Amino acid sequence: MQSLSFIPGRAFLSCNSTAVPWTVVFEDEGVAGYFYACDRSQEVHEHSILDAMLIYNVAALANSDAEHNRPEPQRIASVEWSRDGLQAVLYLDGTAQALYDFQARCGYCRMDFPNFREEPGDRWRKTTHAWSEAALQRFESALYA
Repeated sequence: MQSLSFIPGRAFLSCNSTAVPWTVVFEDEGVAGYFYACDRSQEVHEHSILDAMLIYNVAALANSDAEHNRPEPQRIASVEWSRDGLQAVLYLDGTAQALYDFQARCGYCRMDFPNFREEPGDRWRKTTHAWSEAALQRFESALYA
């Protein structure tokens, strides 16, 4: 598991799979945090991004912290890969927020955003990113099997 301690508004964590060429990236450039599925065999950066999922809006996190009288917290982002290197989960402060399945070519996140209409030639499911507790349970149980 790879982890990063950060304050929302600036974060970058890239984690390569043992199954080449897959990579996942958690990135927060100030407005929002996103989780990306990437193919590092692509020479052009724009072509390497297979999918992106919204993890949080920085302003919403700050509002939540203020409502609960919490100081600006240091957060922890962690990525765990499955044993076969075909699935990756992003944990934020210990809670799973998103899961990519490179074999099934789909992603799941608690925000279920963004979603796009299916286009001819799409190789990755982007019509929904709805969270799947069953997919997370399969992932986590396989880690300890």
